[in-house]
Amino acid sequence: MLIRIYPENPNHLQIRKVADVLEQGGIIIYPTDTVYAMGCSIKAAKAIEKIARFKGLNPLNPDLSIIFHDMSQLSEYTIIHDNNIFKLLKRNLPGPFTFIVQANSQIPKLFRNKKKTVGIRIPNNSIVLELVRELGTPIITTSIHDQDEVIEYTTDPELIYEKYRDFADVVIDGGFGRNEASTIVDCTGEECVIIRQGLGELEN
Repeated sequence: MLIRIYPENPNHLQIRKVADVLEQGGIIIYPTDTVYAMGCSIKAAKAIEKIARFKGLNPLNPDLSIIFHDMSQLSEYTIIHDNNIFKLLKRNLPGPFTFIVQANSQIPKLFRNKKKTVGIRIPNNSIVLELVRELGTPIITTSIHDQDEVIEYTTDPELIYEKYRDFADVVIDGGFGRNEASTIVDCTGEECVIIRQGLGELEN
């Protein structure tokens, strides 16, 4: 199913329709503030495993990030004792960043492993933020890569739909995406380190 949602003013009925799919364990493809991504509810263990296998990741320990609606929801799943890290996140989110932080006991339960760290995102995109808010729980996220050697990420939602219609239950058309991924910042050591420079310019 291809659903058109306008980022300037996401239609609540359409957001609810996609949230219903997520609640039933479905997989969706959606826009972020960087590239298009695929994901599912954080509670949908079978869908998480399916996405991990599709991406060639270890389904028992998939390297997948999580999208939160806001800092308050983020604090339910992570441990951020350091005030400087909290301020860094607050200054740069919502935005095109993936921050790797310490996970609390919720994350290992969800992934059924001993995962101690987790990549977190609060994208500056009203569609996905409204979706997470409506769902009431975070969603798993992983970028959609293209096989093209020149263009790493597909930006046209209609082409994405053609390619992934048999894999995903819903593809959200939120307009053309970008073809540059998020900046990844590792905040698990003594100092925060940029491990991949992407679209986001970190404000320290």
